[in-house]
Amino acid sequence: MSTRRVSRAQARRRGGALLAVLWLSAALAAIVFSVSNTVRGEADRSSTLSESIRAQYLAAGAVDLALCETLQQGVTYSPDGRSRSISVGASRRYYPFATGEAWVEISPETARLSLNAAQPPELFRLLMALGVDDARAQEIAAAIVDWRTPGAPGSGFFDQHYLQQSPSFRARKASFEQVEEVLFVKGMTPDIFHGGWRREPDGRLVRVPGLKHCVSVYGTTPQIDVNTAEAPVLVAIGILPQAVEIILQMRRAQPIDNPNQLAAIRNMAGPAGHLLRSGGNTIFTVSATSRVRMPDGRLSEVRRSVAATVKFMDRFIDRYAPDYRVLRWYEQPGREIDTWQ
Repeated sequence: MSTRRVSRAQARRRGGALLAVLWLSAALAAIVFSVSNTVRGEADRSSTLSESIRAQYLAAGAVDLALCETLQQGVTYSPDGRSRSISVGASRRYYPFATGEAWVEISPETARLSLNAAQPPELFRLLMALGVDDARAQEIAAAIVDWRTPGAPGSGFFDQHYLQQSPSFRARKASFEQVEEVLFVKGMTPDIFHGGWRREPDGRLVRVPGLKHCVSVYGTTPQIDVNTAEAPVLVAIGILPQAVEIILQMRRAQPIDNPNQLAAIRNMAGPAGHLLRSGGNTIFTVSATSRVRMPDGRLSEVRRSVAATVKFMDRFIDRYAPDYRVLRWYEQPGREIDTWQ
């Protein structure tokens, strides 16, 4: 009898030990599963970060290469032998590298409205063309003019609005130094400033330009480059809507660099046709979007974009001056070159 009781007690102990082992095994399996997921996630993040850094340096190299090629091939002197400019026409270049691919786009600052010189009607038309409602467009245009107009700070309607914000601030009452200052003016929103993407009926994503793609703080020339200006910019300077569509179609086929062709476009563009030009002056923005190549030969889904606003120097004034000077460098310009399918 005692032997049977001992056997049952041993069985209970063995069963308890087995149950403990099973629970411990389940706990260890859960820990291993959690650790493996964490390791996999960290590995994926590390891989993405590595691809992002490589793509950034690849895009920066593409910008440097485009500038070198421009200096060798695309830079010309005007007939007076002094001013320097890049050859006319929209410039988009493709660079296949051993470690990836990059697309580069070169656009002159003459493709944008001068934020410091544009008239209120031009700013209003630009905002309307960007999809801003009538009342907000009028408010933003007035706020931009107020921000850049010298005067006593704190005395106007807009000044009172800024002083009531948290944290409060004052309007510059001087020229815009950076385009991003527009984000502070009354009525402006990040969506209006940055733009976005729109899905077409066929499923394609189409970039919608923002205000930052249409204005510049460099230069005051009233003329706009017909080849690279965004459609809202053309509308803003008063080009007829039907003429804007024709211009967009023509420049998709090839750059508008023929004087006779440009003269014909000016005639059909309406009273503001004389504001159209072909090419830029000395300040250009060079943008690059890149993707690195994976070990299996595929292109990474990670893209990085960089851009540089540069001024080509006049060597007749200073022969020791560099070929160009970088006015601003953008790590993420917010404008990927939508070329890959």
